[in-house]
Amino acid sequence: MNAAIIRRHHSGLPAHPNELDRWRIVRALTRRERYRYVSPKVTAVAGGYVVESPCCSGNIDAEGGLVEVALLHHDRTGAAWQLFRKDHGKGVWEWHSTHQRLCAATAVLNADPERLFWQ
Repeated sequence: MNAAIIRRHHSGLPAHPNELDRWRIVRALTRRERYRYVSPKVTAVAGGYVVESPCCSGNIDAEGGLVEVALLHHDRTGAAWQLFRKDHGKGVWEWHSTHQRLCAATAVLNADPERLFWQ
């Protein structure tokens, strides 16, 4: 077997954010249950991704500006995805749950039965 194929290039760069997973999140958000008529924005940040969406309810931004909905952070140590929700009153991210796979984290974000993310 060719040794060049077996060897993996390790550049020391973090795995996240990357454009492939950003697009996976964008695609997954098309299956959300709340605010399906708006187009969320997924932005790469250190170690993960921030999901923003126009505020159509007026609960957070009466003018309908972009509000932070969720933070998906990849924990390299535990090889898991941390899902955070934004507490807009305090202006801080609050931990919501941990998932082994990105698709599980986006499924929770999409369902959001308690309206913790899509407010």
